[in-house]
Amino acid sequence: MALMKKFLLGVGLGYVLGTKAGRGRYEQIVRTYRKVIDHPMVQGAAGVARAKVGEKFGRGRG
Repeated sequence: MALMKKFLLGVGLGYVLGTKAGRGRYEQIVRTYRKVIDHPMVQGAAGVARAKVGEKFGRGRG
């Protein structure tokens, strides 16, 4: 139960701070996020991670 309270507190705090930052800051964060996830090195690492998870949990069996 304490974990849920901490989580909800974090969500609430993030919401309040996010609304104070405003739309411009939000758009800046989204642009940066998209640049990062579209970077070839990040895509490569994500592919490796996906493959390892697939191996670990037996994806492709059956």
